[in-house]
Amino acid sequence: MPTLYVVATPIGNLEDITFRALNILKSVNYIACEDTRVTSKLLNHYGIKGKKLISYHEHNEEKSAEKILKILEDEDVALVSDAGTPCISDPGYRVVKLVWENGFNVSPIPGAFAGAAALSASGLPSDKFLFSGFLPNKDKKREEVLLWLKNVGVTFILYESPKRILKTLQAIEKILPNSPVVVAKELTKIHEEFIRGTAGQVIDYFEENPDRLKGEFVILCHPEEKEEISAENLTKEIEILKKEGFKSKDIAKIISEKFGISKKEAYKLTLEE
Repeated sequence: MPTLYVVATPIGNLEDITFRALNILKSVNYIACEDTRVTSKLLNHYGIKGKKLISYHEHNEEKSAEKILKILEDEDVALVSDAGTPCISDPGYRVVKLVWENGFNVSPIPGAFAGAAALSASGLPSDKFLFSGFLPNKDKKREEVLLWLKNVGVTFILYESPKRILKTLQAIEKILPNSPVVVAKELTKIHEEFIRGTAGQVIDYFEENPDRLKGEFVILCHPEEKEEISAENLTKEIEILKKEGFKSKDIAKIISEKFGISKKEAYKLTLEE
């Protein structure tokens, strides 16, 4: 019986694809893809020619699924996303569901997954984790999800865009101010980067380096609250640093790094003392 192959493709570096995935793409006549231009670039890189590309995305998924079902009556079809594993925070779910419901085979061809790649290099606990994709747009709903993730208590993985990264980090700072956060940027690409700290410290980094707010982001956080920081300890530390002759800006930097709070909050405390 013909099969729909769900094929994982590279998340950035075009070399991150399996031999099996390439063999499947070479063997089928039809490839269903999010963006034909993106898939064409991959196919051209590996000299794969003569394929018929079927466009599917969140707005035409059901219509495209009907076309794929028709082709599956006679031959195999490969399904790919623009990058990574199809259906993981990407279109494809409805296609796969309809293919199963109509009695055809579905077979995964595993490969790159940005969430797992980021987790493997994050240094955060990885024995248990939860992938939550993109958080809701509305502030209240976003915070509700973060509270739920906090209560689950395992490392969670989020995807985020450049336009929303700071807003999401601010929400994490509000709900999990002392928990370790890792932001993985442009995985497998030339400008790959990992930023570590509390959410507040990561926000500081991006505010000091606004040119870094480009590309694709994976956010990882482990809800492990540090011992509660007492106002008394903070006050004592600030007083000591002032007596030693440090300026407010330098004190804020030291306090931020030692107690895991944002530089803005630390600077505000230095002015209050």
